[in-house]
Amino acid sequence: MRLPTTLATDETAEIVAALHQRFPGLVGPSGHDICYATQNRQDAVRALAPLCDLMLVVGSTNSSNTARLVEVARREGCRAELIEDASDLWLEWLDGVGTIGLTAGASAPDTLVTGVIDALGLLGPVDLTEHRTTEETVQFALPRQVR
Repeated sequence: MRLPTTLATDETAEIVAALHQRFPGLVGPSGHDICYATQNRQDAVRALAPLCDLMLVVGSTNSSNTARLVEVARREGCRAELIEDASDLWLEWLDGVGTIGLTAGASAPDTLVTGVIDALGLLGPVDLTEHRTTEETVQFALPRQVR
C-alpha cells in the first residue's frame, strides 16, 4: 500500500537520489505519492520565502505538513516560526522585519489566518498582498455519516 507523504518534495528527491546511488534499480515515488495540498503549499512557501524577512506558518505543532512548511521556508533562507494562532505571536520576532509571509498548514482553518492578520493590524498598518502560485480546485465530499 502506498500512502501520500508530507515530506518536502526537494527533501524527498534528495532521499531518493541517495537511495538510487546505493540501489541503481530503485524506482522512486510518483508525483501522486505527495499530497497535492502539501505540495501546493510547499511550492508557495518556496516562492514567497525569498521575498520575506519572516514567514509565519499557522497550524498545529503536531502537524507534519505544517512543520514541513517551516522547514521549506528556512531552507530558502527565510526566518520562519510556527504558530497555532495569533496568541503565539512574539513582538520580538517583528523587530527589524519589513515583510512577513503568512501561510498555513492544509488543515488550519481560515479563521486562524485571519486572526493573525487582525493581530498584526493592531500593531500598525498592514499592507496585505496575496500571492497565488496555484489554484486548488479539488473539493472533497463530506463522509455520509456527517452529511
